[in-house]
Amino acid sequence: MQTEATKHPVRFVTLVFLAVSTAACGGGESPPDAGASDTPETPAASANSGLTADELEYGIGPIRDLVLGDPDPAMADAGAEIFAIKCSACHKMGERYVGPDLSTVTEQRVPEYVMNMILNPEEMVERHPVAKALFAEFNYTPMANQQLTEEDARAVFEYLRRVGAEDPGAQN
Repeated sequence: MQTEATKHPVRFVTLVFLAVSTAACGGGESPPDAGASDTPETPAASANSGLTADELEYGIGPIRDLVLGDPDPAMADAGAEIFAIKCSACHKMGERYVGPDLSTVTEQRVPEYVMNMILNPEEMVERHPVAKALFAEFNYTPMANQQLTEEDARAVFEYLRRVGAEDPGAQN
C-alpha cells in the first residue's frame, strides 16, 4: 500500500522542509534579551551566567583596566584601515547589517568589553549574556575571529571611539 509520501516524495520532502523551517524561524520575534544593548546585563542573565562581575562588565578576554587618554588620531586612522579590511563586510556605521551597527558601541559598552569582543568573539558569544543576546538577535551569525593583536584591537577601538564622536551617517 502506497502512502502519500511514497506517491509524491518531492511534495512530501518540500512540506517537511517548510514545516521545519517555519518552526525554526519562531515567527520572527526577537529574543527577550535582544534589545539588551543599552544595559551591561540583565539580572537573570548575570545570576545564571556563572561569570564574575568583572567578566560581566569587561567581557571575557585579556583586556582589563584599560586607561584611555585623549583620542589618538593616528591610531584611529590605523583602526579605520583594519576595520575596512577585517570588519566592514559585516558591520556598517549608522545601520544594522550582518552584524550590529557599531557607530555608538563606545557609548554602550566599556572599552574592555569592546576589545574583548574583538579579540575573543567565540568565548564571548558562548558565555557572556549580552553577547549571546546579540548573537540571537543577529540570526545566530557568528562574529569571525579576525586574529587581531591587542594593538590592532586597540586601533579599531580608537576608530570606533572617533566614529562615536562624529555623525554616524557620514561614515558609510
